[in-house]
Amino acid sequence: MKAAVYHGKHDLRVEEVPEKELKDNEVMIQVKYCGVCGTDIHIFNGDGGSSAVTPPLIPGHEFSGVVAKVGSGVTKFKVGDRVSGDPNDMCAECYFCKNAKQHFCTNNIGVGTTVDGGFAEYVVMREKQVYKFSDSLSFIEAAMAEPISCCLHGIDLCNIKYGDTVLVMGGGPIGMIMLQLAKNAGASKVILSEPVEEKRELALKLGATKVINPMEEDVKAVLDEYCENVDVVIECVGNIHTQEDAIQFAGKAATVMFFGLAAPGESFPMKPDDIFKKELTVTSSYINPYTFERAISVLESKTIDLESLITNIVPLDDIVDVFTKPEYRRTGKVMIQVS
Repeated sequence: MKAAVYHGKHDLRVEEVPEKELKDNEVMIQVKYCGVCGTDIHIFNGDGGSSAVTPPLIPGHEFSGVVAKVGSGVTKFKVGDRVSGDPNDMCAECYFCKNAKQHFCTNNIGVGTTVDGGFAEYVVMREKQVYKFSDSLSFIEAAMAEPISCCLHGIDLCNIKYGDTVLVMGGGPIGMIMLQLAKNAGASKVILSEPVEEKRELALKLGATKVINPMEEDVKAVLDEYCENVDVVIECVGNIHTQEDAIQFAGKAATVMFFGLAAPGESFPMKPDDIFKKELTVTSSYINPYTFERAISVLESKTIDLESLITNIVPLDDIVDVFTKPEYRRTGKVMIQVS
C-alpha cells in the first residue's frame, strides 16, 4: 500500500509499504481522509508529539474511512461500515487506567505516534477504538472527530459558565473550534486574538463578538475597554510568548487553558504573584479521554461549522508540500485525500 513514512527530522517520504496483517480483534480501515494536526508538524520537525516517536513511522491520527477487513473476533463492524477511530489505545490495567485517568496510561499505544497511522491507504486498529458515523456526515467531516474530541476535553476543563467572557488566542482550526464550543457552552462574549485578517473575519462569521489584531493593537487595553473581566483564556497558538501573554490577559478568578502544544524544551518566566493576586487556575488539556463518542454526536448535530475551517484538500502524493511550504501555515485545516 502507499503511505507517507516519517524517517526522521524533516524526512517524510511517500512510498510503498506492506499491509499489516490483522489480529482477531482488529479492524482494517481504508482511509478516505486524514487531517494534518499540529502534532504532525511537531513530529516532522523532530520535536515529537504527545508520545515519543520512533521512525520509521506512518503519522496521521485524524482520519475517516470504510472498513475493509475485520478480524475473526470482531463483532460490531462489517466490511463497508463508515468509521472513524480514536488513535489512543489504553491498556485498562495500569494504575492510571484503573483510576479514571486512562489518558495517562503508562502503556498507551498511539496510532500515528507510536504505531503506524492514517497517512496511508489502510490503517489498522483494535475494534474498541473504532466508531461508526451516520450517512449525515461526509468523510471529511468525520475525519474531524479526533480534533473535536480533544477540544471537548479542553472545553470541559475550562468550566465555562453562561454569561462568561472567553478569550481565544490563535485563529487556526483548533482556535476556531474552541471559539464555537465556547459560544455553544454559554459564553456571552467570545474574543479572538489573531494577526491574520482573513482568520479574524472568519471568526466573526463563526460567532466571535470581538476580534483583535495583536500585532497592531494593545490587546490588554482593548480587553479592558470591551469587558469587565476575562473569565477564560484559551491559548491555541502553542507559543511560549502567547502563553506568557495569556497569564497577563486573564481576569480575576479566571481559568487559563494552555491548549496549544509548545516545543517540549521551551519555557517562560511566570510570576507566582500574578497567579495569586488574580486567583488564577492554570491548566492544560492532554489528548481526549472519554470524548470520542461525544465528538461524533457533536459532528452529527451540525452545531459546529467545519466547512469554513477546511481550506485545503491535498492528495497523499503531495503531502510533503504541506509540511515544507509556508503558505499552508496561513490557511485553515489541511486534509490529505487518500482514496
